[in-house]
Amino acid sequence: MTVFAVAMDRIYANPSMAVAALWISGTTSQERSIRVIRRAPDRITDFGTARFVSDSMVLDVRVSDLADPQPGDLIVIGTESFTIQGEPVRDSDRLIWTLDLRPT
Repeated sequence: MTVFAVAMDRIYANPSMAVAALWISGTTSQERSIRVIRRAPDRITDFGTARFVSDSMVLDVRVSDLADPQPGDLIVIGTESFTIQGEPVRDSDRLIWTLDLRPT
């Protein structure tokens, strides 16, 4: 295990950084408890000469917690539920998935 992997484990264990969530497969009846880091950056979309700013929801989850997330899978955080949209992307060290979500 690399030093970076150990650091990621500590970050995801910290309740100030990560929160508990539930992953539910969109194709099977599988579900799993995971820890995620929530991000909600503004997205800027160009349309002709106009620019639109919109909210977004992005989650980072460890590959060790969720090996193969797919578009259409459901993520539940507390009372909020989100669907994974688009293809999940891994970081360069292949330790973290970044998931683009939409509310359900």
